[in-house]
Amino acid sequence: MIGSVVGIVIYAWLVFLVNPFVSLIVLEVTAFLAVGAVLAILAWIGYTLATTPPPQPIEEIEKEIEKEAEAAKPKKEPQTDA
Repeated sequence: MIGSVVGIVIYAWLVFLVNPFVSLIVLEVTAFLAVGAVLAILAWIGYTLATTPPPQPIEEIEKEIEKEAEAAKPKKEPQTDA
């Protein structure tokens, strides 16, 4: 928390209390990092969407569930009266 407050104070000092050239550089770097971060997140989302395989159709999932349910049922053995 203290580091964040110190960072805010240093940033405010660099933007408002130093000569205009340094303030302009600080603002340009800040804007570049903000835009770069947003674009990097969008690129990551696009890559994830492009490389994720499509899901199975619902019909195939239902067939798999039915097969598993049939396999899990205990088989009835014919009763023999002795």
